[in-house]
Amino acid sequence: MKNKFTKLLATTLASALLLVGCAGGGSSSAEKGTKENPVIVGIVGDNNAPWYQVVEDAKADGFYIDLKDFTDYNTPNDALAAGDLDLNAFQHHAFLDSYNEDKDTDLVAVADTFLAPLGVFSEKYDSIDQIPKGATIAIPNDASNGGRALVLLESAGLLKLKEGAGLTPTVEDIADNPLDLTIEELDASQTARSLSDVDASVINDAMALDAGYVPTEDALFLEPVSEATEPYINLIAARAEDKDDPAIKKVIEYYQTDEIAQLILDEYKGSQQPVWTDQDEAK
Repeated sequence: MKNKFTKLLATTLASALLLVGCAGGGSSSAEKGTKENPVIVGIVGDNNAPWYQVVEDAKADGFYIDLKDFTDYNTPNDALAAGDLDLNAFQHHAFLDSYNEDKDTDLVAVADTFLAPLGVFSEKYDSIDQIPKGATIAIPNDASNGGRALVLLESAGLLKLKEGAGLTPTVEDIADNPLDLTIEELDASQTARSLSDVDASVINDAMALDAGYVPTEDALFLEPVSEATEPYINLIAARAEDKDDPAIKKVIEYYQTDEIAQLILDEYKGSQQPVWTDQDEAK
């Protein structure tokens, strides 16, 4: 009787330990990329054809990726830091650096995707030279994109920034404003929607595309591509502890293909430039 009880107790304990071992590891203990445990990627906006194709390509190989849509630039990093996402793909390096500094987080870039120039758009004027004295121009209100927008306005000849203002100037860094422009700071998701209420708006590529604009065709002034735009290359981000996860590396492999590079060029009519491949070869 004693032996039977001892064996029963040992079996029960072993089963309990096995269950704890399986449950305690959370999603990291189960293989990522399965139908039951897909890699979850956060994206922003409606124009994400490359990512939809990546999902289909991976699924054909039996590797599963789920996309989670967001409508603003504030929450995808919060969701990634909280563990609700495995990756996100919506931001550039300057934005990620600013987020990590503000939130004391350690999200990291695991791959570069494309460069999307910022543009000045207007429903009232056909050229940048038509912007009148006293005009109101909307810009994104986050530090990285707001500063980038001011640098763009300087490049367009509409204002002058203080010497040494760096990558993230604020309206306080405007040294010369010959047209007496009013700079209206809005959430990036509102910059396109505000076009009927302002004279012009500096709009991120994704938001412009969502609003039906083709930046290379419709912008009054488009950000010149140079070494200065390197901090604005878009990326795929992960938590630092997951950056070497094989499943994450597999997602990157599905994204960084010649086929996806060509899709980006075709879908966005040159408004987005893939950065991991030779564009001449992709064309």
